[in-house]
Amino acid sequence: MSVIALAELAAELDDGVVVTDPDILASYRQDRAADPSAGTPLAVVRPTRTEEVQTVLRWASRHRIAVVPRGAGTGLSGGATALDGGIVLSTEKMRDITVDPVTRTAVVQPGLLNAEVKKVVAEHGLWYPPDPSSYEICSIGGNIATNAGGLCCVKYGVTTDYVLGLQVVLADGTAVRLGGPRLKDVAGLSLTKLFVGSEGTLGVVTEVTLRLLPPQHSACTVVATFDSVEAAAGAAQALVHVHARDVRHDEIAEDHVEALIAQEQLDGGRRRELRRVAEACRDAGIHHPHTVRMGLGSERRLCSALT
Repeated sequence: MSVIALAELAAELDDGVVVTDPDILASYRQDRAADPSAGTPLAVVRPTRTEEVQTVLRWASRHRIAVVPRGAGTGLSGGATALDGGIVLSTEKMRDITVDPVTRTAVVQPGLLNAEVKKVVAEHGLWYPPDPSSYEICSIGGNIATNAGGLCCVKYGVTTDYVLGLQVVLADGTAVRLGGPRLKDVAGLSLTKLFVGSEGTLGVVTEVTLRLLPPQHSACTVVATFDSVEAAAGAAQALVHVHARDVRHDEIAEDHVEALIAQEQLDGGRRRELRRVAEACRDAGIHHPHTVRMGLGSERRLCSALT
């Protein structure tokens, strides 16, 4: 029955959208979580537009066949793990993007990688802040599904803070639009927030309207060495109170803490603010009065911040 039903689906879609090659199916069984209990899907479907996603979900509902949405497959929680006899619906071929510099928004299909979105909007003098650690290989659709964060989230927020609107296809094939291109498109229930982070359980996202920011200023990096995790954490907390504009905790090692604790986005007053950052590190208990170092702008060196 499933094979007959699959032939029906293939007939409704363009050539190549439905994939049944066993070797290809095997590569879609798992995401980076590598769940050993992953099943073997009946087929992988790779649509390019919303209407094709609607066709897939209507067909699946009609024949009561499970559908697992999949982005780039970089997730570590097993959300894209295939089911035996089900369909893996991959959004990797949905890669359109339109940027509006005037309203500082971008309309993006879910298959574009996070890094690709950053690159395209940067060409328009804009910036998309969410930066999960896998930003070079993860897709915007996956970011929406998991409400991805990243190092910038302490200052700038997570994915949901940049989603103004969505187009979503529900299980019965109905396409709905949530939110809109304006910050004030907030009438009614906050369904956009509900769908961000729902990991494909409520519907398949086929289009996203993203909020963008002006570009970052040139960066300054401060590195400090501490004797303990507690001292490093105390310094990071202190930096928030000295109004450092972008505080990041990149790495903490238990035995010897050398933490990159602040990456400053500063203007003409950078040297004065950097000294305040260095003094906060000193007050928190740096390993040695001369171990706070800073790199200014594009310079490829670190210099002592305290003498």
